[in-house]
Amino acid sequence: MANEHVNKVIYGGETLIDLTGDTAVATDVLSGKKFHLKSGAQATGSCTYDADTSDATAAASEILATKTAYVNGSKVTGSMANRGGNNVTVTDKTGTTIPAGFYDGSGKAVIDSTSATNLVAQNIREGVTILSIEGTMSGSEDMHAQAKTATPATTQQVITPDSPDYNCLSQVTVAAIPVTRTDNAAGGVTCTIAGS
Repeated sequence: MANEHVNKVIYGGETLIDLTGDTAVATDVLSGKKFHLKSGAQATGSCTYDADTSDATAAASEILATKTAYVNGSKVTGSMANRGGNNVTVTDKTGTTIPAGFYDGSGKAVIDSTSATNLVAQNIREGVTILSIEGTMSGSEDMHAQAKTATPATTQQVITPDSPDYNCLSQVTVAAIPVTRTDNAAGGVTCTIAGS
């Protein structure tokens, strides 16, 4: 009996201490705090409020705005924007900055409407594919070509379209250089090559 714990004290017929009806156990008492069980034995609490947050590293910016969490023993209110299913519009080929926040996965990265309208097969060079659109433009669309004939000359000629109505030459036909041969008095042949 000497090794048993005292859990009830009666003095002069009056109960001074009575632990026999206590119900607390270690998990009910804060971790590290001392208390006595109903048997009278001393015990140490182990309760950490269901979770030990001492090693948590989340910051307010990593928790959704208005939501709360416990980090390292302290209550933290989140500040991260909830962007839900918002789309991100790409307006430049170098990319668009994605605003910080939470996205629920239903949004898309989309090309701005003007660029999307122009992104059609006839605006893309044939043989080139951009964003899964294969080009059909041959490069001769709206071409106004002129066919010309040139007369040989002894000086350099630059052959160009006759007016702004034409933006290229479809062909240039150069006439044959006329050559004549006649006998001369010296007993030879005179070769005359025409041209200006």
